[in-house]
Amino acid sequence: MELSDIKGKKILIVGLAKTGVSMAHFLHSQGAEVTVSDHKSKAELLNHLEKLEGIPIRLELGGHTPKTFLAQDLIILSPGVPPHLKIFEYAKNQGVPVTGDLEFCAQFVKEPMIAVTGTNGKSTTAHLIYTFLKESGKKVWIGGNYGEPLSEYLRKGEKADVLVVEVSSFMLEHAEKFNPKNIVFMNLAENHLDRYRSMEDYVNAKRKVFLNVNQSTTSILNADDNAVVELARDPMVQRGRIFYFSRKPSLEPQIMNIGGSVAIKDQLKVRTGPEIQYFSVGETKMRGVHSQENIMAAVLAAREHGATAEQIQKVIDTYGGMHHRLEYVRRVGGVEFYNDSKATNVHAVMRALDAFDENVILIMGGKDTNLNYAPLRDRIQRKVKSLILVGEAKERINRDIGDYSETFLIGTFEEAVLISYQKSRIGDRVLLSPGASSFDMFDSYVERGNYFKELVQQFK
Repeated sequence: MELSDIKGKKILIVGLAKTGVSMAHFLHSQGAEVTVSDHKSKAELLNHLEKLEGIPIRLELGGHTPKTFLAQDLIILSPGVPPHLKIFEYAKNQGVPVTGDLEFCAQFVKEPMIAVTGTNGKSTTAHLIYTFLKESGKKVWIGGNYGEPLSEYLRKGEKADVLVVEVSSFMLEHAEKFNPKNIVFMNLAENHLDRYRSMEDYVNAKRKVFLNVNQSTTSILNADDNAVVELARDPMVQRGRIFYFSRKPSLEPQIMNIGGSVAIKDQLKVRTGPEIQYFSVGETKMRGVHSQENIMAAVLAAREHGATAEQIQKVIDTYGGMHHRLEYVRRVGGVEFYNDSKATNVHAVMRALDAFDENVILIMGGKDTNLNYAPLRDRIQRKVKSLILVGEAKERINRDIGDYSETFLIGTFEEAVLISYQKSRIGDRVLLSPGASSFDMFDSYVERGNYFKELVQQFK
């Protein structure tokens, strides 16, 4: 399909959030007849509807009807919309194509794309790649699951040298022809089990990023993650070139032989061509051993598109990390506060706790997504003085790990933050690392993290 083919088409967008609003603007700009369907009411969607004022689109709010779906030439699902609703299958059986926003938009992008995926570390790695390339003088766009939807790139008519696109499992569910130039796969851990029936279903959604690998594709994979290594053995992945990155010096000979990066103490050894390059991470301001993984993956991807060694080193030395990812908030009465609101699964909490030795007051909880918190037991026992649980998931978390620390089940988020401060002593670290999504109390992890910071700023 070409952009000109959109004109006059009847296209239904399902799900009116940030992606749905952007898609509606883009499709309207291309002359499509746009309809938006959402199960939420007009009152619930008021903030999004305000952004569509002046655009002649049809609205179906408060539910979905077969009549509306069958009247379309194409149906596009926003990432937050589960693809297994019966009405979608019904529409497909009646001959109406159903796709997702990533699959639809990517077909119109002619510039090379770097797709960054995995369970954790996607946003930081994507932003590092973007920063390496931008500081090296490249015109680069970043978006997808982080930042602006891909439809914004198309709508604004931008022409970048390269696009850095963070892709979630939700976005990949409809992938058929999505074909990025580079695939960066950070890790795989249990996640989103409120959406997927099993870990296998989640992995199958993620692995669709490799569907169209060919000889011009370079995949950048975590050699320390067994699940990612298992994916790499797939013949589909093997069709392209593979770079590995690792924090294990013992893997240096294997990785340097085929190309990739190894962390040896405070030094990264990198090979993407004939020569081996060295980068120091001794001055980096990012906390946690996982930061080395993010940097290695980002260096490999950025070098593929012309980032210079000088600018890469400069960014490594000065980059302070991203908001809501182990973000230092402030020090009050000898107690340090850290905002890790983006940690919405167990693996992310593990990574956060690995950044500290002991004396952690940990705040966890949020929407219950059926995760197993038992893998945290050892870290909780060794590092956490007090465990503060809040939100819909607090009972599940308490059953799994509540016996491994002094544990409190709290009614409100405000109380949880206050009690964490009351329980702390000089030298302690209060860490918000929820291990759950925010949607029981907040609209997003950003809102949750900002509110945490706002509450902490009030302490004296």
